[in-house]
Amino acid sequence: MEELIDLLKDIKEDVDFENCTTLIDDHILDSFDILQIISTLNDNYDISIPASEIVPANFNSAAAMLALVKRLEEE
Repeated sequence: MEELIDLLKDIKEDVDFENCTTLIDDHILDSFDILQIISTLNDNYDISIPASEIVPANFNSAAAMLALVKRLEEE
């Protein structure tokens, strides 16, 4: 989780990724941030996030993003 938090802070340093669970719902992240996050996750974890997985539930928190990464790594 710590590695993911560091990656996210590189994208948007002023966000509390450790505790926030409404990153999308509260418009903390915009579409450009999400695209950067998707690209970073794809590159750093050697996964490919399909369009069907790009939904708010998968990006509302760092924990949700980590769960998405782990799920895609297993496929």
